[in-house]
Parts: sequence; structure tokens; C-alpha cells
Amino acid sequence: MAKGDGSKIWSVFSLVAALGGAAAARKAIDKSWQVSTGKKPPENPADPDIDLWEAVAWAATTGAAVALAKMYAQRRAADYYRKSTGALPPPLRRDGQ
Repeated sequence: MAKGDGSKIWSVFSLVAALGGAAAARKAIDKSWQVSTGKKPPENPADPDIDLWEAVAWAATTGAAVALAKMYAQRRAADYYRKSTGALPPPLRRDGQ
């Protein structure tokens, strides 16, 4: 593998993992919101017709869940990369690795 190839492969791999994790989290959040509130999730929390408590709850819930899902997916991707190549992805390597 050429010197820059690992970094490019990791960039694509990490992006796909993050997008997949975020999409899965969003789908799960939408469903759980509907089950817990009995209403469809707000399409745009900035809409003044949506109650403030609902907009804040939706923003906090989606922000946290999507960030956690992306982090988890990227950690799994990094672990897979390490198992496949024997080293951490280039952006995650520490000095001397």
C-alpha cells in the first residue's frame, strides 16, 4: 500500500461508518419518539408552531444520539481497520506507531 493510500481508505471507511451510524440512530430516534410521545417527530424544531419543550427535547435527543452513534461506528471501523491491517488508521496513530 502506498504511503497515502491508508489515509484515503480510512477517510472513506470512517465516513461511511459515521453516515451509517447516524442514519441508524436517526431512524431509531424517530421511532422511539413516536412511541413515547404518540406524535410524529418535529420536522423542523425551529418552527414556531412547535412547542418549545418539544423542540428542545428533540434537538437534545437527536444531537446526543447521532453523535454517540457516529462515535461508536467510527470506533468499530477503527477496530476493524486495525484487525485488518495490524495498525491503527493513520489519523489515530500515536507517535512511534
